[in-house]
Amino acid sequence: MIPDDWQLTADVDGFLTQAEDFLHSRPALHNTPLTDIEKLRKHRASSQGTEGAVFGLLWTGGEVQAVCYCTPQGRLGITPLSAEQTDTLAARLAALGHVPGHVIADHTTATAFAETWQRQTGTTPVPFWRTHLYRLGSLTPPQPLPDGRGRATDEQDHEQVVRWCREFCVEVGETVSIEAIDAGSWAHSRFGDRHFTFWETPDGTPTSMAAATSVIGGMVRVDPVYTPAHLRGQGYAGAVTVEASRAALAAGATEVVLFTDPGNPTSNALYQRIGYVHIGDFAGYKFSHGAPEAD
Repeated sequence: MIPDDWQLTADVDGFLTQAEDFLHSRPALHNTPLTDIEKLRKHRASSQGTEGAVFGLLWTGGEVQAVCYCTPQGRLGITPLSAEQTDTLAARLAALGHVPGHVIADHTTATAFAETWQRQTGTTPVPFWRTHLYRLGSLTPPQPLPDGRGRATDEQDHEQVVRWCREFCVEVGETVSIEAIDAGSWAHSRFGDRHFTFWETPDGTPTSMAAATSVIGGMVRVDPVYTPAHLRGQGYAGAVTVEASRAALAAGATEVVLFTDPGNPTSNALYQRIGYVHIGDFAGYKFSHGAPEAD
């Protein structure tokens, strides 16, 4: 194998055999690749459409230094790279005819790839996603807590969960997820594999919702957190995020993370108050007129 070179494959199982230790070495930073690739692995195992997915390993000195993956929908994910490594990846993908619709990565890598891809293909990148990544330190419940309690949802809550997820998508402009929900494809939406927690008032009325991924490589990502507009400002979002975080820790997570909108100082301050620490910035750029695939 050529030193410091990318090895590309369509075999997700073989890829994971080689990439797993690397991905698990920094589960907070690698949270999106962990969840995306696990979803592709499950789809492959259940014979759902995964044709066109490609997975990449960057080897240096016999060790994996970085990974990339491109989903059938054109979502390219990359772990942190140097500028030179980014150039090499873009050249390799372009030479092999791979055409990602958009890229997501840490801000430096995503921006470098977008600029390199423009030079390689002439496609103008358009930024569509900016976010802060937070990792849970010491969980600190807000004081005072609002009246009520947190609880895991069950089948009887499904209609409420779906309705609130759709409201969340409308609010943030997540068109792809709205279309999946409206088409009745809940199981294949980005919410279909999540675990949901409600905060409810003493009379049992749900007031806020938080979702979380399953534990993968010791990591759980809390996403999304949603409170209907007329119920905001009463402490429900903080309370339900604490409950979802506790559930993640109880399930065995050693790293609990969440993304936040840099333009929302209220939510950023809230998550810091309950124990989350800012550890990085991420970005996304699209290269076509198609809507970016939701996480």
